[in-house]
Amino acid sequence: MKKITAQLPVFAAIVATRAALAFGLGLLVAAKIPEHRRRAIALARDALGARTTIPAVRFVRAQLRKG
Repeated sequence: MKKITAQLPVFAAIVATRAALAFGLGLLVAAKIPEHRRRAIALARDALGARTTIPAVRFVRAQLRKG
């Protein structure tokens, strides 16, 4: 197993993107929010999570190449 070392801000950004994606997916299945509002919020969160995944993946790949 390879080790990846990340500074705290980078690690926090990676965790935040995963949390945003999970939150968006959770909203898609939540029943307490009206459907039209839930769908709009969830899709916006999912788009944000997916878009911010790209820099995280690039960081991890760069770290794996170094190691």
